[in-house]
Amino acid sequence: MSESVPEAAAVPPAAAIVTEPESDPAAPAPVGVARTATGNAEVDARLERLADADHLATDGHVEVYEDVHRGLRDALTALDARPGPPAPSSPYPTSPMSHQSRS
Repeated sequence: MSESVPEAAAVPPAAAIVTEPESDPAAPAPVGVARTATGNAEVDARLERLADADHLATDGHVEVYEDVHRGLRDALTALDARPGPPAPSSPYPTSPMSHQSRS
């Protein structure tokens, strides 16, 4: 005698089927890059902006990266525009040539 399996037991209910989620390469995923403070508030704010890319799909990363790059470039340009420390003063009150006797 062969036993037959009831039809309901042969096919699992739909709720019992477990499928692996499909991997979407464009789905948001944290990059996980540590950002170390530089001590310059303007630069640190730009570096923190990179965290915004963690919550965007990969096609949105370019906008964040370009914004950060633009901000860092502007910060460097501002450093060039600021006056630097005064030049060291000369130990001579005037040019050494002015102390030579004229004949």
